[in-house]
Amino acid sequence: MKKVTIYTLDGCPHCNDAKELLKEKGVKFTEKNVSSDQRLAKEMIEKSGQRGTPVTIIDGKIIVGFDKEKLEEALK
Repeated sequence: MKKVTIYTLDGCPHCNDAKELLKEKGVKFTEKNVSSDQRLAKEMIEKSGQRGTPVTIIDGKIIVGFDKEKLEEALK
């Protein structure tokens, strides 16, 4: 089973797309919402170098934004 973490932001349509894709694939994931937690926002930036969401980490592979092809490839 893959270890999946997704950093999200309230109201982010791309975050919702990424979560829906994971759910469709039956992938369990840990969601970390950075909207009101500066510690999580800092953690996301340190790991990815990015301030934008979503940031999805699949077994250590970092995918920034909603990139369906990259997400599906990392889930194989």
